[in-house]
Amino acid sequence: MRSSRLRRGLLRAAALGLWLLAVPAHALTIFACEPEWAALARVLAPQATIHVATHAGQDPHHIEARPALIAQLRRADLAVCTGAALEAGWLPALQQRAANPKARDVFFAADHVELIDPQPGAIGTPWSGDVHAEGNPHVHADPRNLLLVSQALAERLAAERPAERAAIRARLAAFEARWREHLARWEQQAAPLRGKKIAAQHTTFGYLWRWLGIEQIADLEPRPGMPPTPGHLQRLRDSLRAQPPAAIVLAGYQDPRSGRWLAQQLGGAVPLLVLPATVEENAGEAELVKWFDGLLRELLSATAR
Repeated sequence: MRSSRLRRGLLRAAALGLWLLAVPAHALTIFACEPEWAALARVLAPQATIHVATHAGQDPHHIEARPALIAQLRRADLAVCTGAALEAGWLPALQQRAANPKARDVFFAADHVELIDPQPGAIGTPWSGDVHAEGNPHVHADPRNLLLVSQALAERLAAERPAERAAIRARLAAFEARWREHLARWEQQAAPLRGKKIAAQHTTFGYLWRWLGIEQIADLEPRPGMPPTPGHLQRLRDSLRAQPPAAIVLAGYQDPRSGRWLAQQLGGAVPLLVLPATVEENAGEAELVKWFDGLLRELLSATAR
């Protein structure tokens, strides 16, 4: 009888072991503040469940801390955001309401690249607009930065899932090889853009201009993040008439009326470009490539004169 009970116990233990092996490990859940980081996370962790807080039609500085976002952050194993105070107006509120310890240690992409236009000691006020003391937070507009961020994000993901470290590093290596090929192609295609001068609203594409050698000579905003005013636009019109820019550039989430007015006031000879500020929420590597392809295509077409 004792041996019979022992055999039954061993059989139950074996069955339990087989069941545990059959149960998949808990899938990594990632909360991405912006679509570009969600796309990069999909490259490195394709099995992860990824929630995205914003989309290409939104200004990432200003979004509402909605209940759905709170619930998503509460369930996240990792939050991936831009940093450099881009999400300062809404991420802390989400973190407080989500009460998720894992969401406190956010992976900030801006921590892993060189920021442009820092303003040490600058303090934001309701009258100063979007002030970023650390520097311009829109780092994803330079594709070289995506290489740096992907390397740091791969290490963070490997720390979250040590058993998948080798697979994550293999995906990173493959991505780096493909991305460097795209970089070489883009830089060759973009050679005619070097030295061009443009007017733009905000510094959304500041890193893109630096990479391409484009100079932003005017900003439609009187102060960063503040809507264009009639007086400011009239002064821009007067200053740009002597030397019109090659194009006027807006991000897709910005109201185009001011840019349209300025283009008309400059005699209709300056094209108005409305460019997507990022990829869509469900994007991956292919969409990141298409985004940069599209930016270059639009800029080259508009400035070919």
